[in-house]
Amino acid sequence: MTLEVLGVDTYCTIAGSGPHLVFLHGWGVGHELYAPLLEHLQKTHTVFAPDLPGFGKTPEPPEPWGVDEYVSFLLEFMSAAGVTAPVMMGHSNGGRVLLNLLPRHDTGAKKLVLIASAGLKPKRGLGYYARVYTYKAGKAVLTPFPGLKRRLTENRGSEDYRRASPLMKATMSRLLSSDATALLPKISVPTLLIWGEDDTAALLSDAKIMERAIPDAGLAQLPGGHWAFMEQLPRTLRILDSFLQ
Repeated sequence: MTLEVLGVDTYCTIAGSGPHLVFLHGWGVGHELYAPLLEHLQKTHTVFAPDLPGFGKTPEPPEPWGVDEYVSFLLEFMSAAGVTAPVMMGHSNGGRVLLNLLPRHDTGAKKLVLIASAGLKPKRGLGYYARVYTYKAGKAVLTPFPGLKRRLTENRGSEDYRRASPLMKATMSRLLSSDATALLPKISVPTLLIWGEDDTAALLSDAKIMERAIPDAGLAQLPGGHWAFMEQLPRTLRILDSFLQ
């Protein structure tokens, strides 16, 4: 379905029943790539999963956006969709948005799940992160899901950043310049961190910083990289089910 949010026709899925859960995808993909995860969550929650502006089936924002604009967008989306008392969950760049949302706005959120989250000041250059965020690793991760793998590989790859429009390149630059480190102690909800031990996009050292700084946080480490949560989906689902009960 499509909702108009801040003037942007936003493609989203709203499905399932039960307490509300908002899911934000990572850079360079839409929420449909996470279908196996979202379908499980829909068994116990009403899942709200938008394609953020510039990704998936949602058009680009009218100008380069930074994290503040994406936070404002998410607040408007939640209002338009009727989200109340949600669990908030984000992967990679989606986590970045949530790290900047929860400490600054009263959303009524009950819990937070950060999966290989971005959000701390990058220690590497823009070019490196641009290549990583194309999710080249997703080709191997999604092998058990041929349809999703085909969707990822048909239009994305190591050239993704160079193929991006000037507007989205500027958006990436603005996002990567943000740093949520000082906001971490202000996150007041129980927080679960799910991380690949060998992640080279969102470093495990960042996860440990978050675990120490967020007052009520726990870290679950999985063998693998940025898509470890999909590589080991059954284990991920058991962890999530325990936390979300």
